[in-house]
Amino acid sequence: MDKLGTTRITVNFHEISGEYMLTIWGGTTSRTMHAHWMCHELGLDYSAKLIGPRTGETHTKDFLQLNPKGKVPVLVDNDLVLSEGAAIITYLADTYAEPGTVIPVHGSHDRARYNQWLSFIQMELDAHTLYVMRKHQDLSHLYGEAPTAIDAAIAGFNKQVAVAAEHLRERDYLVGNHFTGADLMLTSILQWATNYGFELDSTLQEYANTQYQRPAYKAASELNKGG
Repeated sequence: MDKLGTTRITVNFHEISGEYMLTIWGGTTSRTMHAHWMCHELGLDYSAKLIGPRTGETHTKDFLQLNPKGKVPVLVDNDLVLSEGAAIITYLADTYAEPGTVIPVHGSHDRARYNQWLSFIQMELDAHTLYVMRKHQDLSHLYGEAPTAIDAAIAGFNKQVAVAAEHLRERDYLVGNHFTGADLMLTSILQWATNYGFELDSTLQEYANTQYQRPAYKAASELNKGG
């Protein structure tokens, strides 16, 4: 177990031919960060294909055979092809982590709470709020300007992230007494929110700063941005 509470397992995914059997497609976004960060938490040896969204690389014939949605991240592990960040980190943790470390064990109350937090983060803090801002600010040339939608998204994010802040006032992690994939997802979202100019309250800022110190976060962040 590392000093930050995560059991690390080194798995070698090289075939005899030298090709990687585990690949993560995608880079540069909060969503792709989820997948890279979990791989680093687990000490996995994998291939990172850092293609970005909106670059045309996700709409090539070859990539669309992997993911017809034309989105990243995508995981390829032998004959498994999996998209959606929450699904990817959950699969990686279930498959390659020691049970009960970065993901609660199947059938436990903490596993149900983990699933609840991942759904909340994906919907209330990403799709319904920050991604609305992305669509109508960064991608306004595609989706159009929508000041009212942006204002609603800002208000919605502040309202919903306060739920997480209140939950964390008396605990260090979202689920249980150690770091899990739920914390990984929330921290990535908080970084995205900070990049968009949100001011986090002291509880969330302290929580995020703690997660930013994880060696796996630092390594994944450097990789994900293309550095």
